[in-house]
This record gives sequence, C-alpha cells and structure tokens, in this order.
Amino acid sequence: MCTWWYDVTSTHYSPAPPRSRPSPRVSRPPLRLERTPALGDVLSRALNVTVAAVGLVVTAPLMAAIAVAIKLSSRGPVFYSQVRVGIDRRAQGLPPGNSRRELDCGGKPFRIFKFRTMAPAAPNAQPEVWARPDDPRVTPVGRILRSYRLDELPQLLNVLRGDMNVVGPRPEQPTIFARLRQEIERYEERQRVRPGITGWAQVNQPYDRNADDVRRKLALDLEYIRRQSVLEDVKIMLRTVPVMLGTRGAW
Repeated sequence: MCTWWYDVTSTHYSPAPPRSRPSPRVSRPPLRLERTPALGDVLSRALNVTVAAVGLVVTAPLMAAIAVAIKLSSRGPVFYSQVRVGIDRRAQGLPPGNSRRELDCGGKPFRIFKFRTMAPAAPNAQPEVWARPDDPRVTPVGRILRSYRLDELPQLLNVLRGDMNVVGPRPEQPTIFARLRQEIERYEERQRVRPGITGWAQVNQPYDRNADDVRRKLALDLEYIRRQSVLEDVKIMLRTVPVMLGTRGAW
C-alpha cells in the first residue's frame, strides 16, 4: 500500500519515497497517447456528467427498491465502498520527471461505491480477492444484482465526482493491482485514462477469474485507449444495455 506524505513545496500529498529503488523491468516501450484536444476533453466530460446525472434521476426509484431489498434480506450496510486505483496523470518515464513520486501506486487512489452484494466480511477475512462463480459470500439479492450489474449503479456518483468515466478500464484494488503489474507486461498502461463503469473489455469479456482473463481484458483496454473518443464511448454505452439485460459474463 502507498504511504502518503505532505510536500510543503506543492501543498498537496504525495507518496513517501521508498528506502531503496527496485531494479527497473525491461519491457516494450509504453503505450504513447496523443494529447486529447481541449474541445475533446470538454465534450467527454460533458457526456459523462450528463449520462451520470440522467442515470441517477432515472434509476432513483430502482435504487431505492434495491436499497430496501438489501436491508431486508441481510444484515449490514446497503452500500459498500472500497479503495481502487484511478487515473495516472504523471508524465511518462523515469525520474527526474517522476522524482516526487518514486513510490509508484499506479494511479490516484479513490473510493468506489457499490451496492453491497456480499455478507459482511469477518474481521480476519482476506480483504482483496476476486469473486468467483457460486461464491458463498454473495447474498441471494446480491446474486441478482451482480447478474444484471445493478450493483454498479452507485458509481454514477463517482462519475460526477470525477473519479471515473462511464466508459473506461475497470479500476482494480491496490493489492491486486500491485501483483498484476508485476505479472503482466504493460498492465499499468491502462491507468492512462480514467477508469469506467463499463468499457470495451467489459462488454466483450466476463468478470476476471485468473491472470489469463486479465491479459485478454488488458489487450481490449489498450485497444480502447488507442481509439478513445466521444463517439466510441457512446457506442460502448449502447452495447452495455444488452449485456446487462442478457446477464452475459456476470455472476
């Protein structure tokens, strides 16, 4: 996990430098992104805010019903939050460009919101593992929510906050991210854009179960990043609807 320290020269928090620098990995050149025009940034943000705001209004009655169902069916809170790894806005390359953040967390951490679909974890339970088919932790109501991906609806708030986009690579848990970055080449390059609720990888692949699933999704995420545009995001949003209604790739 990242340790944060206060930098008096820049008035914000930064990861504390490590005691020793690890040996650099030898890999292919990182994915280079063309700088998005200012107009493209404005249109993309406007699209995401509009979709998130309209989505919250339209689904408010459904979310209220989900909240009641969760509360009546199992003990515990209605909502679940968890720290995830967000966008990495740092200049690409090694220090001195990144000298203020020698301890690389992979991106800016943020707290994601979801409807709770599992029984509350025991105090000594392992906190960061992938869910799996027939996972005993999943509640009966939670299984329905996960099948239709309705547990992700509260993340529309994350979109309004600017932590996420509607479309983008799915944000991963810090511990899992740190492991995958060591195991899978170029994995950290998916952090060059904001994470999303849905995405090109999500509409083409089911939930992750192992590293091979992650490799397939990574290829799709990098493909999306190369051709990212407002029109591309709209197409993926439209493709998400039949994926949700058909419960494809979910458990």
